Amino acid sequence: MERITWDQYFMAQSHLLAMRSTCTRLAVGATIVRDKRIIAGGYNGSIAGGAHCIDEGCYVIDNHCVRTIHAEMNAIIQCAKFGVPTEGAEIYVTHFPCLHCCKAIIQSGIKAVYYAQDYKNHPYAIELFKQANVHVEQVPFDSTKVFSFLNKS
Repeated sequence: MERITWDQYFMAQSHLLAMRSTCTRLAVGATIVRDKRIIAGGYNGSIAGGAHCIDEGCYVIDNHCVRTIHAEMNAIIQCAKFGVPTEGAEIYVTHFPCLHCCKAIIQSGIKAVYYAQDYKNHPYAIELFKQANVHVEQVPFDSTKVFSFLNKS
């Protein structure tokens, strides 16, 4: 039996998290990992107890929904809320992080970003990741490996 790689394992977790998204424009999931252990996960959606885009529609300003908190931010905030350090951790995201999430990732001390799909990859985000010496790597998610394994059971 061939096991999936660690990258595919953590990326699969991010895709599962994305399935909880309440955003109608793009479902995104993020998993923060340290020492091959998941320390937090997040998906894009509204604040706790707030109105959700799936219920009331997107609140769009300048072509961006301001109702949602991005998956990366939710995962980082979860670590802060529960006192879990992110210094030296890695993050697996279904889509390339936006500029604001890029800055939060850098400030949180995360040292590697693995993403499955390109999504409006901002040139300044790429530059900031390089300046901060954050490793960025595209890891396309191979759902066929995950689901073929599940179907063997």
